[in-house]
Amino acid sequence: MARYKHTDNSQGLFLTVNLQEQLLPDTFEWTIDYLINKIDISSFEQKYNNDNLGAAAYSPRVLLKIILYCYSKGIITSRKIEKACKDNIIVKALAEDCEPDHSTIAEFISINDKAVNDLFAQILLQCSHLKLITGEMFAIDGCKLPSNASKEWSGKFADLKKKRDKLEKYINRLLLKHKELDKDENAKNKLEKYRNTMGEDKQRRKNSVEKLENKLEKLNNFFKISTPKIGISGEEVQSNITDIESAIIKSPHGYIQGYNGITIADSGNQVIICAEAIGSGAESGAFPKMLDSLNENMKMVTKKKKPLRKALLHGDTNYFTEDNLQEAAKRKIDVLIPDPQFRQRDPYFAEKKDEKVKKKHKKTYSTEDFTYNRKTDSFVCPAGKTLYYKCDATLRNNSGRQYRARPSDCVNCSLIENCIKRRNSKKPARALYIVYQKYDKNLSEEMRDKIDKPVNRELYSRRMQIIEPVFSHMTYCKGMNRFTMRTQKKVSTQWQLFCIVHNMWKCMKALSEKYGR
Repeated sequence: MARYKHTDNSQGLFLTVNLQEQLLPDTFEWTIDYLINKIDISSFEQKYNNDNLGAAAYSPRVLLKIILYCYSKGIITSRKIEKACKDNIIVKALAEDCEPDHSTIAEFISINDKAVNDLFAQILLQCSHLKLITGEMFAIDGCKLPSNASKEWSGKFADLKKKRDKLEKYINRLLLKHKELDKDENAKNKLEKYRNTMGEDKQRRKNSVEKLENKLEKLNNFFKISTPKIGISGEEVQSNITDIESAIIKSPHGYIQGYNGITIADSGNQVIICAEAIGSGAESGAFPKMLDSLNENMKMVTKKKKPLRKALLHGDTNYFTEDNLQEAAKRKIDVLIPDPQFRQRDPYFAEKKDEKVKKKHKKTYSTEDFTYNRKTDSFVCPAGKTLYYKCDATLRNNSGRQYRARPSDCVNCSLIENCIKRRNSKKPARALYIVYQKYDKNLSEEMRDKIDKPVNRELYSRRMQIIEPVFSHMTYCKGMNRFTMRTQKKVSTQWQLFCIVHNMWKCMKALSEKYGR
């Protein structure tokens, strides 16, 4: 019979570990250690005032190395990062055998928004020195991630007040029920019988009421300090009691309570040039600010006064508004942002449609087919009927005037097939929406003509190759798929840290090739 060596896994071991030897070349942990040691972090040190008094603090370099490495492994909560400092040998090597607690880690991220912004710029400079940024083509898009807040606590003010009133009535009804149970001796005997399996009934009921009262107090405090949240459209949107700056956002996986991480990436190596998180699903409003950040960061990287003069910026249909196109033109930035209907005009997609779909989406009369009468302030349709001014309206963040025909004129019209798409109503009536002209030049029409050119459609097809792999790398590969902070300021700081991890990962191979490791 074969004999085997004796094994015993219950015995403890004393191992000699050299922490510096754990950071092997050509690894991401070595890249983090090298870059953080190389750059200037004086912006993080300004908040420390313990030169003469107070306990010694953890070095910002150590905390940055810990946080960035843990983020790269999908460890994004402060308590799990604290645990990794005790259990993970790589983290201990980066931490130089320090073990900061979770509150220190969370506070460090929360209070250093400006310093993190400076760190992002310095890592961007390192990417430039490694020739990872071309500056020829960029793409902008948003990544919608859940926040540290629940959808349960979301709603408009009127809805939240109804919820508070219902909760208050439920608590009063529950207290009344508990009083009746305490008076009923028969019920008390039955509850005493099951006490061993269910716990002390009186204490259990008391705890449940306290939880409900805490929720009620949370709602009352929210109404004392908060006001209705107004969206981009100027109307009230849903507020969240836990994090009022977060929003209900439609993501690829359904509706979430979260933030939208807006990012602009370079086409060369998908390096992120600028990043910011917003508490809104609509991305178009962040476009002007992102253009300013892009211009500022590229000036820093290239040392040129006009770094975007020959560059092209891609954006999806979410950014197609006249205001955004005018903002880009004002900054002299060439953009390629298609309108929502550009695919319907693409000959390739038209060939793929069958006859039924063609009939269903038959081209209807546009505004150009209607004649304006300045004297009567009305429009005349191709059938000779008049559309009268009805009211001022706001549609897709644009203000304008609405004109509508009489239902009696449209219901029996011989041209209705080419005029009204949806005729489910018993009294269909054609309406026109005329946007106020805020600008002398209509860039929206120019962009429609621009995107219809084959060369520009080919250029636009590269947008997804630039920006989408960035998000998949951060969220799927690295596990940075949710925010643990609250309020837009802190979430934006955390989003920049996510982007720093991505940019550092791009530096890893270039540093390895540079030093021949």
